[in-house]
Amino acid sequence: MQPKPKAFLALEYSKAEYKKVDVGCAYTFEINTMAKVKPSRVNNPCWVDIEYPELNGTLFITYQEVNGNLDTLLRDGQKLPLQHTKKADVIEGDQYLNPSHNTYGMFYEVEGNAASQAQFYVTDSINHFLTGAIYFRATPNFDSIYPAAAYLKNDIKQLMETVEWQD
Repeated sequence: MQPKPKAFLALEYSKAEYKKVDVGCAYTFEINTMAKVKPSRVNNPCWVDIEYPELNGTLFITYQEVNGNLDTLLRDGQKLPLQHTKKADVIEGDQYLNPSHNTYGMFYEVEGNAASQAQFYVTDSINHFLTGAIYFRATPNFDSIYPAAAYLKNDIKQLMETVEWQD
């Protein structure tokens, strides 16, 4: 008897379609139509949870105004992915630049049995700072959540690319 080779689950998800979301704060962005926007459990009207019922995951969005504290916000945004280094096999950061939308940031992809598989932040460097982190309601097992994490990685990039600041 031969041992089975390692493999990822072959789950298929519907082709992503996106819609613009305005939660009444200083930003808008596009999300997948399969997702549902809900108020955050934290008592802040500009923090929202983007829930993916089919994927058993939530993208937690936080927003803060920049008031001379950009260095602190950037440091915190860069520290968050590093909290997963004990369980992560790899953490890759990709710089994000979109001068036409005045949006700059980082996207972090986390591989391994970490609690969060992707995180990001975007800012206009003057007034606005938005962060997001995806978490699944399951024991972190990278092999099991990989298909959903890969799917949501594209959604997060779409969100980042469509952020518009309302001044």
